[in-house]
Amino acid sequence: MCGIAGFTHYSRSTDEGVLRRMTASLHHRGPDQQGVYYAPQIGLGAVRLQVIDLDGGEQPIRTDDGVFTIVYNGEIYNFAEVRTELEGLGHKFRSACDTEVALRAFVQWDTACFRRFRGMFALAIWDARQQRLVLCRDRLGIKPLYLRQDGSDIIFGSELKALLAHPRTTRVLDPVALEDFLSLNYVPAPRTLIAGIEKLPAGHFLEWRGGRHSVTPYWKLEFRPDSRITEEDAAAELDELLRSAVKEQLVSDVPLGIWASGGIDSSTLIHYAAELGARPLKTFSIAFESKSCDESPWFRQIARLYGTEHYEFELNRGSDVRSAIEDFAFYADEPGADAGALPVWFLSKMTREHVTVALSGEGGDELFAGYMTYRADELARRMRLIPRAALQLGLAGAHSLLAVSDEKIGFEYKVKRFLEGSLLSADEAHLYWNGAFSYAQKKALLGTVGLPVGRLYGGLQATSEIGRVNRHLQLDQNFYLQDNLLAKVDRMSMAHSLEVRPPLLDHRLVEFAARLPMKLKMDGARQKIVLRKTMQGKLPDAILNRKKSGLDIPAHEWFRGPLLPLLRDTVTSAALQRMPMFQAGAVERLIHDHESRRRNNGYQLWGLLTLFLWMKKWDIEAPHPADLTATSSTHDAGPPRQAFASAG
Repeated sequence: MCGIAGFTHYSRSTDEGVLRRMTASLHHRGPDQQGVYYAPQIGLGAVRLQVIDLDGGEQPIRTDDGVFTIVYNGEIYNFAEVRTELEGLGHKFRSACDTEVALRAFVQWDTACFRRFRGMFALAIWDARQQRLVLCRDRLGIKPLYLRQDGSDIIFGSELKALLAHPRTTRVLDPVALEDFLSLNYVPAPRTLIAGIEKLPAGHFLEWRGGRHSVTPYWKLEFRPDSRITEEDAAAELDELLRSAVKEQLVSDVPLGIWASGGIDSSTLIHYAAELGARPLKTFSIAFESKSCDESPWFRQIARLYGTEHYEFELNRGSDVRSAIEDFAFYADEPGADAGALPVWFLSKMTREHVTVALSGEGGDELFAGYMTYRADELARRMRLIPRAALQLGLAGAHSLLAVSDEKIGFEYKVKRFLEGSLLSADEAHLYWNGAFSYAQKKALLGTVGLPVGRLYGGLQATSEIGRVNRHLQLDQNFYLQDNLLAKVDRMSMAHSLEVRPPLLDHRLVEFAARLPMKLKMDGARQKIVLRKTMQGKLPDAILNRKKSGLDIPAHEWFRGPLLPLLRDTVTSAALQRMPMFQAGAVERLIHDHESRRRNNGYQLWGLLTLFLWMKKWDIEAPHPADLTATSSTHDAGPPRQAFASAG
């Protein structure tokens, strides 16, 4: 695992020292080796975490004739297969690493090589003969790649901090992205919270030559449900796909482990790793003193069942959470409104003390309809048949009668959130249930309302074609998974120089799930049906039948206790003066209503805390008031023009 950075300097020369500073900013992603390539039109830098071929593979790697140079972040799991094919075509290799395989595959097949790779990666290749730069990102966006247009040139890096090390990068908050952040908990690609900096879309490559660039997709997931697929056939195919994906991702020249939550996704990985003979099998988990967050009975059961060498860390009120949260401002790139980042931070820290690589179960819920929001979508469809006035009356009653709870997601919280979403359209409700601030809260904070429905749903397949739940699955795979969950895991793990691999996001598995009829994913209260069928007889019934949980902190409780001082120290009057788009009174009401137990605003307060810490750390400027005024009337006026828009 590595980090990459670089720039073209076709129109304006940039000093090599800038390249070295950009590269050095990514040291945590690759502490084992650092290198740069600097030429009249290009600068490429890389830091390396040694995982495959420990003695070889130092970056950048160049071909013998000096024409092609690569910097690379990630893993190509089928690199041995691709290498064998290239050797048959006459290519000679100097190393045993997948980076050189990626380079020589590009020499042989040009951009067509990307479709041959199975893995997670972001790379940059310079063709000196054609004076051409190619950037590429993996199909699911597991590995990050940020871009900024600098006149005729391009600046890029694995993390925002690499671009911020370039002297011509400005640091102004994007007002549209801020609305997205407050609405969704994350900023959907291609935007970032910094105006002018974007993310290369997943499954795309960019070509730059002579001051001009184009962005082209090489993979796009389409849902094609096939009603002829039976449960038995689907389970048999899924069994083979899971075994193959786990087998490929167990390949490592350094110690490897598995993150265990006690849920079906991570337990599935442990089962196949054990079946494939992985020894010693090490597992890592986070326990909580708060019962609403703790999953220790289940992950301890799995550890005992498979005889793993098990490690766990208890995250509680006495843990050093304040310093960890303050570190987020540096490592998280963009603030994360997902409070699950905190346990992932401590999980990564503990895991790295024992191994360099970990497998994780991200993706199972987005592929096989595991979230309660998918069931809520179906229930809300019937609720909308009730007169709106009656729903509003029910919501008012819930607010007055249901006591506020300290549980992670208590009964009262779910009821209120569900009823609020039932007053919205289906598309809006799905975004709202996964998001943070209510319409009323966001309007009080910024004076604007609405969700980016048009910008997110506009490029998806129609409900009439694939069904409502599949449409929401497609949205979550395109945005929530990539820009929230995967980004969180990447930054928290790489902050500790730990590589995390998600086998369930092997693109063959993703394409398989997109072919399944809905009856094999969700049917009433039954969810992840085909995965449970596949693992029946392999995993204990207690694991197969347990309710969906999730790695998260007791945010509501902690913002009435250990996190409240940090929140007040951070969201001060001085900080609010730097952020004139926020109404100070509305911010104070959020804190007061939560502290006095009028409402559970823990997740909203987490988002504000991380946002303000991040802006202070990176000296981010507030947008001009005129930009805010324009945003308030056009926040969902369709897809905005982006500097790195796709060509296809």
